[in-house]
Amino acid sequence: MRGTAELPVAADSAAAPLNAGPTRAVRLSNFVVFQLAWFAAVVGAANGLPLAGTACVAAAIGWHLFVSARPAQEGRLVVVACLAGFAIETAIVLQGHVAYASGQPVPQLAPYWMVALWGLLAIALNVTLRWLRTRPWLAAMLGAVAGPLSFISGVRLGGARFVDAGPALLTLALVWAVLMPALVWLSTRLDGVSVPEPSRG
Repeated sequence: MRGTAELPVAADSAAAPLNAGPTRAVRLSNFVVFQLAWFAAVVGAANGLPLAGTACVAAAIGWHLFVSARPAQEGRLVVVACLAGFAIETAIVLQGHVAYASGQPVPQLAPYWMVALWGLLAIALNVTLRWLRTRPWLAAMLGAVAGPLSFISGVRLGGARFVDAGPALLTLALVWAVLMPALVWLSTRLDGVSVPEPSRG
């Protein structure tokens, strides 16, 4: 992903080692909030209410930042994910293989609720998707499968439709096979979930 190698890491995370990560309860709540916000965004777009769905995603992101140990770190991760999502989703729109029900003030650009979903994904990277950190090839395979499947689910719910399904799904599989490990790598540099261990002595 462009420019990720030079992103700053907070001084507090460099000063002390991080603990093992979120508890099971935090992982479970993160998973539930993610699923509910994703569903709200897609169904909102399908029913002509993309702003309402996007507001649900924003609330989920806000909740995550509130409960994170270092919200600024997680906030940077969300911003970078959204910027990447805007560029990639706009490129997919310009391909002409997919169309969206709503949320495109400028038809040539990505729907804003789709961009918000990239921020939603970012809040899962250091929590429910944390197990992918040491498994880049598995992250790539998961992206290649889950990316298209997620889009198919959105189509079935009415948030989007395929103009040409074959090329669209191939593009999504290739894009997500590259992006998932890149996002996982980025999340390790911008981990605002783990709490630094107290210094000894």
